[in-house]
Amino acid sequence: MPHNKGLSFYKRRKKISPLAVREFFVVIFGMVAAVFIAVVLTFFFGTYTNMVGASMEPDLYNGQRVYVNRFSYTLSTPKVGDVVVFLPNGNTNTHYYVKRVVAGPGDTVLIQNGVLYVNGLESPWAKMKILDPGIAGTELTLELGQYFCMGDNPGSSEDSRSANIGPIREQDIIGEAWLHLGGDQGGAGLIH
Repeated sequence: MPHNKGLSFYKRRKKISPLAVREFFVVIFGMVAAVFIAVVLTFFFGTYTNMVGASMEPDLYNGQRVYVNRFSYTLSTPKVGDVVVFLPNGNTNTHYYVKRVVAGPGDTVLIQNGVLYVNGLESPWAKMKILDPGIAGTELTLELGQYFCMGDNPGSSEDSRSANIGPIREQDIIGEAWLHLGGDQGGAGLIH
């Protein structure tokens, strides 16, 4: 017959391993350090602007803070699909513009029947019908160092279609937009 040591209504307490506690704090410290480094890098190597208007909806909303990587194009050039921040024609007396690159140097651009064509093919970057083709109503060929940039919401966007803006020169691009925070719609996230 087995020997009973008696009934106990108290569960044994599990001891927390000192190694597990140490690993927990190492992970927390790593996360805090990563956030700190990101903030410092943004402060010293980046800048930010506030989104003005509805031109990039539904991805970016009026009032959202947009962080800009100023050094993203020092070793490379903007690519089609990038969201860039620029001063139109280098005009420092205006706000930063935030738009998507839809065509690059050497590309031809044409907006016909509400559709954006780049090099004769329908562009995947214009998701809405474009009512005002602007200067792209006739085929336009971009020169070396020029980019055609448009808002994701073309009905509310002043962009490269406008004669007073036109193609964006590479030297007028401040950097690549990479993160958005807050604003009228709230939320935060990476910019795609």
